Formats: sequence, structure tokens, C-alpha cells
Amino acid sequence: MIKDRTTIKTTNLIFTSFLTCVFYLVSFSLKAQQYPFINYDQSKLYMAKDSSKFMNFYKKVDELREGKRRKVTVVHFGGSHIQAGFWTEVLMDGFQDIGKFKGGGTFIFPFKIVKTNSPHFFKSFTTGKWIRKRSALAKEMCDNLGLAGMAGITNDSANTFGFNLLKNNHHQSFNSLRVYHNFNPSFEFSLSNQEGLQFVRRDLIKEGYTEFTFETYIDSVNFNLVRKDSLIRDFMIRGFSIDNTNPGFYYAAIGVNGASTSSYLRCQEFVNELATIPPDLVIFSLGVNDTHDANFSKERFMLNYDSLIALVKIASPTCTFLFTTVTDNYMSRRVSNKRPIKAEEAMFELMEKHHAAVYDLYAVMGGYKSIYKWQKAGLAAKDKVHFNGRGYNILAGLMFDAINRSYRYNSKVKDK
Repeated sequence: MIKDRTTIKTTNLIFTSFLTCVFYLVSFSLKAQQYPFINYDQSKLYMAKDSSKFMNFYKKVDELREGKRRKVTVVHFGGSHIQAGFWTEVLMDGFQDIGKFKGGGTFIFPFKIVKTNSPHFFKSFTTGKWIRKRSALAKEMCDNLGLAGMAGITNDSANTFGFNLLKNNHHQSFNSLRVYHNFNPSFEFSLSNQEGLQFVRRDLIKEGYTEFTFETYIDSVNFNLVRKDSLIRDFMIRGFSIDNTNPGFYYAAIGVNGASTSSYLRCQEFVNELATIPPDLVIFSLGVNDTHDANFSKERFMLNYDSLIALVKIASPTCTFLFTTVTDNYMSRRVSNKRPIKAEEAMFELMEKHHAAVYDLYAVMGGYKSIYKWQKAGLAAKDKVHFNGRGYNILAGLMFDAINRSYRYNSKVKDK
């Protein structure tokens, strides 16, 4: 456990006004009465001694609010905590609410067509059969995985697939779409005819995607896929990027069940695809599956993160980083896991090394064996690894509150 964290420079923790301070103290007090095992006073951002990179991110947010830029991009990597979508949708809502934004965009992977769980703000669909590939599991691994860490492949003679946005508070429509796929000449890939829909199509083979720019805003899309011959097997879909050209945050939640810090390192198209949506901030929430590995070591954990950060910097050299510590968890439902303590230490060392920030989820939720208390309180699953919707919403709300307090204190833009 990191000792004496009050010595870390955290000037960002001062509230912008006395009234704001009173509001949050009252809010935290009420929450503490409900869940005494949560350490609300630990819900804050820790900054490296050199916090200039994070201040640069805040400057970009200021510029977005002032109308000096159209978009700020956040990419959030993780495992099953992120694939579930509960956590990240709260953060998406929070970022958009900073400026009451309606634009920006997000990354969508069609989880349902490969028969796995999906976030709830969109629905993906298909008439065909797809095989799931993912970097987190050796038997499902394949070449040329990209940013999503997952892909769907099909060899159907005819197939339709697509997605539609469901009611949400963060991304409701788009007028630009990128489809990441493998450009297999054995397949004809086209947008389904929709009466009155006007668009421009560009195939960017080197970048690995087809782009559609629409004259109007839409909330759904449907594609036709026809196999012309069998010379080269399998069409691969690696995800969609949607963009609404109104101002806002582009928030890409990239989660794969079972993913560890090594999983995304196996994705050959990772850098190429990430460079097409260069992030201003990357949030890393990987580590639960690392700590379940019998060969876990703090040193290897940090080396993997160093390698991930190096790849991100190739795609986006000025990117800022935020680490969330590993949540407390059990192994096989019965054995409490002490390895997140070492992972927590690693995060704070990485914070200083890469001039980043840390949100200490492990401390906030209560530290060692706290997941048992969350489960008994009806906030976590019986596996004592995952949370339920309520649990994720609480953690995410606290996390965004910490980010927002820090940003508001350091912002040069005054609220109207």
C-alpha cells in the first residue's frame, strides 16, 4: 500500500467555492451513512509531481467549452468491467455534461453479433453467423486484431449486419461513420439502401477502414455483405467509429472480457487504428485478470503498461494518461486476492514515471476484502470480481466527480 499519500501534490483537490465544498461534504456524509465501507475521502485524483500533461488535457477541455476546438477524445481501456458498459456510460454522460454537449462520438463494437454481452446504449444485429475472435483468450486469438481487441469473422454467402443507437444521454446521432474491416476482395460490402439517405463513401485501405459521411444525422445503419467467390476466406469486422460533427467529447470504451495488460499488446492493428482516433486522454483500467495469474509480478505488470503506453504515444504523442487501480477481488469466489495491493503500488510508480494521474479505486472501495462487503450490500456479483449496475454506477459517479472537481479547480473558463 502506498504510504502517506497526503504528501503527493494535489492542488487540484480544492473545491472552487465554499458552497461547492459544503455540497460535496453533505453529499459524501449521506453516502457514508448508507455505505460505511466506502472510503469517500479517497475519491480524488492523485497527480504526478509534474502534472503539466494533465493540465494540458484540461486546457483542451477549456478550448472545447470556448468553441476553439470541436472535439476532445478520451479512450478507456479495460476488461470485463469496461465491456459491461455501466461504468463508462456514467463517465460519457459526465464528460458531455461539462458543456451540455450533444456532439463528439464513440467507438462501437457489435458484441451481440459475436454472442457476448454489450453496453446498453446501442444494439447490434445480423442475419448471419459470425465467429468471435479476441486477444484475451489464446483459442480465440487471430491475426490482425485492432483497437477493439476483438473481431467478428464470417464466410456466409450473404449477410446483413449493423447497429442502432438506443435512448441515452451522451450519443444519440451521427453524421460520419468509420467501419474497420479487412478489405477482403472476395466480399462485396455496401450500405443498405435507405430512401433519401445521401452519403459519400471513401475506402481507406492503408488506414483499415471505410468511411461514410452523411448529409443528415442518423441513429442507425445497416450493411449488406455478399461473398463473390471463395478465393480468400472470411470477412472481418473490427468495429465502428461514429462521429457527430457538433462539439463534444469522443469517448471510446474499449473493453474485452478476460483482457489483461498483455492482451492489447497482441493486436497487430492496434496502433494503426488508434491513430485514426488519436486520444487526448487514455484511461487504463486493466489489471484484475493480471492479478489472477499465478505468475503475477509487479515488475511484469509495469513493463506491460510501459509497452502499452509506448504504443499509445506512437498513435498520439501528446496523449495524457489516467490509471485506475485494480479493484479488490476474489479468486474462484473463495480466495481473497492480495495482489491488487502490489498492482496499486505499481500504478503510483507509473504515475510518476509517465507524468500521469491515478484514481485509486482500490482504496475508494475499501481495500483488501472490501468486494465481499460490496457483494453483501447488493452492489457486486457473487463471483466477488464484478459489480452489478448499481455498484458500477456508484464507482463511476465517484470517479467522475473526482475528475470534475479537479478540472473545475484548474479550469480557466468560468461557469456561466
